[in-house]
Amino acid sequence: MIWKNKKDVSAGQNSQKNADARINPALKKQLKWGVPALCVVVLAGLLWIKGSQPKTVAASTSYVQETVERRSISESFSGYGTLQPANTYTVKSLVAGEALSAEFEEGDIVEKGAVLYQVDNTTATTNIEKAQIALEQAQRSYDKIADTQYVRADVGGVVYSLKVAVGDEVTQGQEIAVIQDSSQMVLKLPFPAADAANFSVGQTAIVTLDGTFETLEGRVTAISGSDVLGTGNVLVRTVTIAATNAGTLNNTQVATASINGVNSTESGTFAYQAEKTLTALAAGTVAEIYVQEGSPIAEDQALLSLMGEDLDESIQNAAETLRSAELSMENAQEQLNNYTITSPISGTIIEKKYKQGDIIETAQALCTIYDMSYLQMIINVDELDISAIEVGQSVTITADAVSNVSYTGTVTRVSMAGATNNGTTSYPVTIQIDDTDGLRPGMNVNAEIIVAETENAISVPNGAVERGGYVLVTKNSPSAVNAVEDRKAPDGYVYVAVTTGVSDDNYVEILSGLQEGDVVGVETTQSSYGPALGQIRVFAGGRAR
Repeated sequence: MIWKNKKDVSAGQNSQKNADARINPALKKQLKWGVPALCVVVLAGLLWIKGSQPKTVAASTSYVQETVERRSISESFSGYGTLQPANTYTVKSLVAGEALSAEFEEGDIVEKGAVLYQVDNTTATTNIEKAQIALEQAQRSYDKIADTQYVRADVGGVVYSLKVAVGDEVTQGQEIAVIQDSSQMVLKLPFPAADAANFSVGQTAIVTLDGTFETLEGRVTAISGSDVLGTGNVLVRTVTIAATNAGTLNNTQVATASINGVNSTESGTFAYQAEKTLTALAAGTVAEIYVQEGSPIAEDQALLSLMGEDLDESIQNAAETLRSAELSMENAQEQLNNYTITSPISGTIIEKKYKQGDIIETAQALCTIYDMSYLQMIINVDELDISAIEVGQSVTITADAVSNVSYTGTVTRVSMAGATNNGTTSYPVTIQIDDTDGLRPGMNVNAEIIVAETENAISVPNGAVERGGYVLVTKNSPSAVNAVEDRKAPDGYVYVAVTTGVSDDNYVEILSGLQEGDVVGVETTQSSYGPALGQIRVFAGGRAR
């Protein structure tokens, strides 16, 4: 309180009088009756406020004693979800046509690859035939064009002459080499027609060489079928005899022969069994020679190779044409395969929409298959709990539709992608159930994931552990010797520090600080109510603050 001196008070009183003198008489009359009324209103308001005040809570604390014991404790997370099959597949048609067969029904179990529908494939079969013909033509064309870069021997023998060298430019049709097959020599001789008519292919012939009169054994390889007029107006037939060349025969050697005692009417000159002049099939530059002059060469063996831009371009074009034909064939084959519709997975037919005789349209769903080898569910786990969930954890599954039965599941996936809703993020967790007897897709089930568990653990009620990790024990408990001196405890108790472990809804594991035989105090609070001005209890989320 501030005390004013008399001068100040007098001055104040005089000022107030002057102010009162200036007030309108009518206003004074209104104030005369208004002030008492205002006082009544204020008094009523104060009485209402006092009556509406909440009562105070006077709490008295007491303790229930619990003996420290060993027990098994499991810490778990619970969630719910809907069962789904291991895999779901809706079979769709890639082609259109009449369903010639559909030999399955809803509820049937099918294996992967089993035929579900056979669709009329007449058009596709025709396309396959056309594509096959085009592919064979393209292959022949490519082989022919690609082989033009080589000069090959038409016959086996010896390179008698080689007319080009590496680096030479050659034109299409130019002579490249001469190949001679001298392993056998051929002798063509006239014999009397009457006698020759009785000769046969393969018959032995005795060949006599002119000059040396050396004899060789030969074989009849051919007999002409017509008679011709020979020397001395004698009718003759030409007989071809082949004799193995030991290296002494050449194409200048003259000889006669006798067959079955009948002599040839004239002598003849040996010829090589084969002699071929090789020419270039395309223009180009000689890139490499593989067989030198005088060396043996086998039939169809490459003598040399050519190169050149035009030649390379021709081969490349043929290769592209062949590849295009191959792709067309593959596409036609794939289209044909699409007319036989098979099961993509092993499972149970859940729905069948088309039957035999129906006209199937492209991209239509034909049937639905569930893989029932196991069931799975997805639960959403809050961001505060997700760190405790791991792949491989055991899950207990219960369903309202299957009474008094629990199933065992396993966490198979913990997603890293969360979904945020109303400021809270949750993460999908996938659970697999292998033993599903009695369960069906679509059932709503509850899942309890054991995130931690311990056996034979020293434990106390959850309420016994106070903030900071302290527990009240009776002064005669064995662990009272570890009392915390700077923490005041109720009469008959002391505080000890503890380390906690796994907990469930009722008990918590004590890792250190207590032992069996200790008696702990669990706080209970009794409340009495009375009026107290100015105390307000605020409720938020179902809890009073």
